[in-house]
Order: sequence, then structure tokens, then C-alpha cells
Amino acid sequence: MMRSPGTTAEAGLPSPASVQRTYLILLLGSTLATSFIWGINTIFLLDAGLSNFEAFAANAFFTAGMVLFEIPTGVTADTVGRRASYLLGTLTLTASTALYVLLWHIHGPFWAWAVVSMLLGLGFTFFSGATEAWLVDALGATGFTGTLESVFAKGQIAGGVAMLTGSVVGGYVAQVTNLGVPFLMRAGVLLLMFVVAFTTMRDLGFTPSKGTGIRNEMQRIVVASMRDGWRVPSVKWLMLSSPFLAGVQIYVFYALQPYLLKLYGNPKAYGIAGLVAAIVAGAQIAGGLAAPWVRKLFHRRTTAVVSAAAASAVILTAIGLIRHFWAVVVLIVVWGLIFAATTPIRQAYMNGMIPSAQRATILSFDSMLGSAGGVVAQPALGRSADVWGYGESYVIAGGLNALAVPFIWLSRRHAGAADTALSPATAVSPVTAE
Repeated sequence: MMRSPGTTAEAGLPSPASVQRTYLILLLGSTLATSFIWGINTIFLLDAGLSNFEAFAANAFFTAGMVLFEIPTGVTADTVGRRASYLLGTLTLTASTALYVLLWHIHGPFWAWAVVSMLLGLGFTFFSGATEAWLVDALGATGFTGTLESVFAKGQIAGGVAMLTGSVVGGYVAQVTNLGVPFLMRAGVLLLMFVVAFTTMRDLGFTPSKGTGIRNEMQRIVVASMRDGWRVPSVKWLMLSSPFLAGVQIYVFYALQPYLLKLYGNPKAYGIAGLVAAIVAGAQIAGGLAAPWVRKLFHRRTTAVVSAAAASAVILTAIGLIRHFWAVVVLIVVWGLIFAATTPIRQAYMNGMIPSAQRATILSFDSMLGSAGGVVAQPALGRSADVWGYGESYVIAGGLNALAVPFIWLSRRHAGAADTALSPATAVSPVTAE
């Protein structure tokens, strides 16, 4: 039975099923809110008067905000609490989304887009790490005996359903009204999720450390996170693959909007842009359903993860080389399936190598490295799209994606029990720091 250090069963604790239900509701709601604009975000920025370079540079400032704030917000989740972090995320994202609409309405200057994009990044960093850490610790405290892959796969499915719904609705609402309305819908749902989280979330299997002061606790947790995260070879090498995977994926997803509209032949068909995001969401649902089955195909988790990285590199290159709308759509479906089916496996592998007390901080650091990759990749790939075209930028993206493979392989060489464990009871491996 998976338990956090120092945690014992208590009367009145919720069941593992109720913990999972709360997690899925929170994930579904927050993904629905954010996905209203996923199909039109790049078009929204271009409609506000930004060039391709400026649009992806604005996205890069968003990821720069995530890089800047990931560790502080992860430490906040490990000191103040995971529930508090989620609540702060909903409020920050609501306010910054409203500012985005204002800038679009007035065709604001680029520097203002950069500032607000960083605030959006801040909002998302309150979510990243904290929600996943809350789930894993709460499952341990309530006696969960299943596999983490099965829970993360359910999360993939819930997120896919929300993305499927939100992206289609957002795309068609933008088409019949204007590009600003989906952003206002996002702000409204985020406020609703604040209420849901405030009434249902409860930190379990984890006690926030406040006794020595927030500053001292932040320093203690960062030091411990370096010891139990970065200095552990299997964790370090896996995290170093993130800039090439997550960083490229951000560009790949958002560049699909204008690229596919160009291939389709109608730059105003916003519904098509939303439909493309929905296709990725459908692939995510199918991949989530397949994840537990895919896990059984591989004795080691790293085999699945490294195979997916290599396959993604090939598919992205093909997307850039094949200039046929429906062929590219099929490739997007395959790319989405591979990504969705192996993400829960990577999550289970990572969580199996890190301790509860620093879980949110280490997960945030991993997310930060992915965002750092996006800071560099998005404006660079956006500029390549301006100069050579979207197809060529996807070929370059495929090459960058392939650079993740050797880092995952190095993690595999040092992996312990977390690489093969099926039960959470044996998930956290005895690992050795460098």
C-alpha cells in the first residue's frame, strides 16, 4: 500500500475512488477552460496584428514565465499546500486571460503581449506539479493499491474529452461571433473551477511545512530537490529530455492552426482550426485508453518512452514533407496517439523515482525544463516558418525532437525499480545521487 512517510490511515479519510474523482473533475474543468482557445490561439495573435515571429515570440514569453515561476510555485505547493497552489492558479489565469482580450481589442503593443503572456505562464505553473503531486500523495494516504498508469491514463482520457469539447466549441464560437469570445468563456469556467477546488480539494498524505518560515522552507526544499532529483542520474537524464520533447510540442501544436488552414485553402475557416485541436484530443482519449495496454507490451517503462520519442521525430518530419491536408491530419492523429499513450508511462516512471516531500518541486523543475525548451524553440521555429514556410519548420522540429532520444536512453541505463514496477508499493526506487 502506497503511503507517504509519516502518513497513517485515518478514520474519515476519503476513498481512493473519491480522490481520483476529484482529480478527474479538476483536470477536466481546467482543461476545458484552457482548450476553448487552443484551436484559435495563434490565429488570435495574428488577428491582433502580430507577425508569425511576434506571435510565437509571445508564446515564448508565456513559456519563459513558466521557466521563471516553475520552481517558486512548485516550492509554494510543497510549503503552503497543493490546494492553495491550484486556487492561485485559477485566479491568476482568469485575470491574465481577461488582459489578453483587452490587448486583442486595442491591438496592444508587443511588449504588453510579452508581459501578459508571462502572467499566463505564472498561472499555469501554479497547476503544474501541484495537481499531480496532490493526487499521488492523496492516493498513498487513502490506501490505493492499483497502478499509477491506470490513474494517469484516466486523466489523459478526461483531458482529451475536455479538449475535444472545448476546442470544437471554441473554434465554432469564434467563427460565429469573434476571436475574443472563447477567451471570455475560458475566464468564466476558471472561476467556476476555483469554487469547485475550494470546496472539494484537501491536502492528504502531505503536511505543508511552515514552522521555520517560508523562505527557509523554500531553501530547504530546493536543496533536497537537487539531492533527490537533479543529482539522481535516472531523474536528471529524463528531465534533460524535456526541452526537446515538451519544448517542440508547444510549437508543433500551435503552428498546426495556421499550417492546416493554409493546406485547407481557407484562412478564415476557424472551425477547421478548432476541429484539428479536437482531432488531437480524440487521439489523446484513445491513447489514454490504450496506455495500460501499451505498458504491458514493454517490460521497462523507458523502452516505451524512448520508442515514442523516436517515432514522434519521424512523424513530425513527415508532416513537414507531405503537403496534403488529409495526409497531414492522419499523421497528427498518429502523433497524438503515441504521445497520449506514453505520457502516463513517463509520469509513473518519474513519480516512482522521487520522494513525496519534494514531489511538486521536482515535477515543476521537470516542467520548467520543458518550458525552457519552448522559450528557444518557439521563436526560432516561428522565424523559420516566416523565412522558409511551415513545412520546413516541422522538419526542423522533427530533428530537435530526435535529440531527446539519447537522454532517455541514459536515464534507462541508471533506472531502478521504477522502470519495471507495476505496483505503487515498489514504485519509489532506492536511487543513488551522483
